[in-house]
Amino acid sequence: MSLSLFTSRSLKSLVAGAGVILGGMANAESGVKISADQLEAAVVEAIQPVVEKYQVPGMALALTIDGEAHFFNLGETALEDGAPITEHTLFEVGSVSKTFTATLAAYAEVKGALDFAKPVSTYLPPLRGSAMDRVSVLNLATHTAGHFPLQVPSEVQDEEQLLSYFRDWQPQYSPGSKRTYSNPGSGLLGLVAARSLNQPFAEAMDQHIFRGLGLSETYVQVPAEKMLDYAEGHNRRHEPVRVNMGLLGEEAYGVRASAADLTRYIAAQMQLVKVDEDLQRALEKTRSGYFSTKYYVQDMVWEQYALPLERTRLLAGNNWKNINGDRPVDAIQPPMAPQQNVLINKTGSTGGFSTYVAFIPQQRFGFVMLANKYFPNQARVEMLYALLQSLLPAVVAEPADATE
Repeated sequence: MSLSLFTSRSLKSLVAGAGVILGGMANAESGVKISADQLEAAVVEAIQPVVEKYQVPGMALALTIDGEAHFFNLGETALEDGAPITEHTLFEVGSVSKTFTATLAAYAEVKGALDFAKPVSTYLPPLRGSAMDRVSVLNLATHTAGHFPLQVPSEVQDEEQLLSYFRDWQPQYSPGSKRTYSNPGSGLLGLVAARSLNQPFAEAMDQHIFRGLGLSETYVQVPAEKMLDYAEGHNRRHEPVRVNMGLLGEEAYGVRASAADLTRYIAAQMQLVKVDEDLQRALEKTRSGYFSTKYYVQDMVWEQYALPLERTRLLAGNNWKNINGDRPVDAIQPPMAPQQNVLINKTGSTGGFSTYVAFIPQQRFGFVMLANKYFPNQARVEMLYALLQSLLPAVVAEPADATE
């Protein structure tokens, strides 16, 4: 399997078709000082072990360095009769979708349609008189509602049953005291956000978030004419799979996107591209810190790590046992304003796809990894950390020779 390393191109040229200009931090300089050959070598060294160990059919990796996007594309969209991966190939981004859902909710609050401090039942009248009177919208956005299961129970088959499930649900701990990662909680956040805007979720997301960010290759519902760009996923047994969109799937894990678009998304997070003022405020709300955990600060879905970054802490924070348990949290009052000298990250998975997105605003550095094969978070973290050791050694606690 050969690497196809695409020529780096400026972020401005990437987004010129959408008529968006660079702005915000354009005068800052990152700490990355590296030649094109050194960059290519660093990328190959970081991704090759993962590709070989997990037999990844295709991967699109993108780095934003000092405001410039660099794309590295490997392999094909399918094991059989696939097309070459490009930065425009569509991948399932899994739970990175939740960051978009949180952005929609934050946008609704900026527009005055939603209040994160209010109970969930405010926006869903059928849930009034239930435990949802004591769960805030912010609890949904920070995984602190009181313990939902990881998935919507299989016996819940339609929206009426879904509302009945939430009406009968009882918290296992006081909302805001612990963190429990779940798809139902994030899905309910999306439902609340869409209801507050009086729109179907997919329509609201496309109109207010995707279009507002200038994302032309990001979808909740992939159009028929884009299906040829949609990579085929592969599970642990190398079998072809695509996501099964169950109840609240669109809201919790349903986004499909390209590396080019996710690169633009994190550029907007770092104010490297200009977006509407209300949307920029929404992005900033999602990156505010609301709870402290053992390993990171919990933003709205995003997880924020202090620098210098310890490899063991980043691995532990993204370890499935930590993600899938009830973990104590402490509320940050008032919420922490968006930070610059931190690493912000989110992993995402479906049965056949792996995603990892991370960025350091102060360094104008971004990382996007999309693969059409599921493999563990640990391998994704190791990939990012190896790149940081090569490209930004000042932000990591362990120099490259410490882990060789």
